[in-house]
Amino acid sequence: MEERLNCIVVDDEPLARELLKTYISKTPTLCLIGCYEPAADAVKPMIDGNTDVIFLDINMPLLNGIEFAAIVPPDTRIIFVTAYDRYAIEGFRVNALDYLLKPVSYSDFLRSVTRALDWKKLKVASLNRSETKHAPRLLTVKTEGRLMQMRIDSILYIEVRNDRVLVVRNDGEPIPSLMSLKEIEEMLPADSFMRVHRSFIVNIPQVEMVERNRIIFGKTYIPISESKREEFLSRLGK
Repeated sequence: MEERLNCIVVDDEPLARELLKTYISKTPTLCLIGCYEPAADAVKPMIDGNTDVIFLDINMPLLNGIEFAAIVPPDTRIIFVTAYDRYAIEGFRVNALDYLLKPVSYSDFLRSVTRALDWKKLKVASLNRSETKHAPRLLTVKTEGRLMQMRIDSILYIEVRNDRVLVVRNDGEPIPSLMSLKEIEEMLPADSFMRVHRSFIVNIPQVEMVERNRIIFGKTYIPISESKREEFLSRLGK
């Protein structure tokens, strides 16, 4: 059975809302929960409706899209739909899945929906694996043109380098991913992994050497944020 995404539209422009409603009605993998303006009206339906994806405008009165994104639950993904490309960097900083410029073509809309479906498949696969007793824990990473599975215990750390997310295994091979650091963090077991810096997540059982405020993996030095140091040392058993 094909995955379906529950979605809502939040936009203060009637024509933009109607266009997105038309696109959603033509797309069998989408289920529209509702269209909202102002953005504050979408908060309760977003939570009650078990929303997977929000098609969200940015330049709105009272509560703009960036502000609204700050209250979106972690299991809901945002696709920004806006007339202004100057907001793109801010949009991705709040973990947007995609960023569409108005007027949006149906082909661009479908590309974003495909990304959202890939995310949900990864999420469901991860949940299913975590519920399977005695099975080796695996992480499914989306890379360029493929999905790659790797054992959780083979991962040393995950980092953001030059705006790319790399999953580094204990064989030293960095695997480039199309996913965000936050998306991967949500799929990792919290008992083993910790974000020690805004750009790094480490596999705590793999840590063998800590020097001052950094973790050492061979020739790689990973900084530990001052705000994370106490928690990290506590979890390391120091």
